[in-house]
Amino acid sequence: MVHIIYDLEMTVCRKKTHISETIEIGAVKVLEQNGKMEIIDTFQSFIRPKLQVLSRATVEFTGITQADVDGAEAFDKVMERFLQWIGETEDYYLCSWGPDDKLQLTRDCRAHQMTMEWIRNHNNLQKHLNKLRKQEKHQQMGLKAALDWLEIPFSGSQHRALDDALNTAKIFLRLADDMELEKNEFDSETGEGEEVVYKTGSFSNNPFEKLAGMMGNEPFAG
Repeated sequence: MVHIIYDLEMTVCRKKTHISETIEIGAVKVLEQNGKMEIIDTFQSFIRPKLQVLSRATVEFTGITQADVDGAEAFDKVMERFLQWIGETEDYYLCSWGPDDKLQLTRDCRAHQMTMEWIRNHNNLQKHLNKLRKQEKHQQMGLKAALDWLEIPFSGSQHRALDDALNTAKIFLRLADDMELEKNEFDSETGEGEEVVYKTGSFSNNPFEKLAGMMGNEPFAG
């Protein structure tokens, strides 16, 4: 079973009327080999936003420059490469830290009129960690704090997609045996996953079956 641990970096919005756009994706592919979970590959790409001028707040927060995104592909093209990188696997988990990345991924897919059926088996690893720590729902632990709690050093730069994905993967590798990841189907009406009982049985989750219909959903209404 392949585990895709990903992170998105977005534009910083100071006004509620503005909508964040994804400007970088980083991901780590984890696979169990010889009885041990291992990182086997990584993916990173900048993404050119529709509103192409980055604010100073975005540059300062992420370290991503205007030149980085000017030379990048649009979101839909990057997602096609991302799905190709995931590979022709029958099943996989998508994992992120916190709920924000899935919400942003859904929003951008709608904005680019892309199918979202491939956003399946999505798991919030922050939620799983809180469950292991027996914390209340409102007591959310940030990525850096979680690493500190596990005595794992943070590597790279905060708020850079691949670095955050790699650090999230470190947490997953440490706690994978204790986490019960959920299988779920994407609900296009709510943007949420519906949990499926998964102790036995399996279902096909091949993203390449969906690439031909990449432009099949209704446009996002901002």
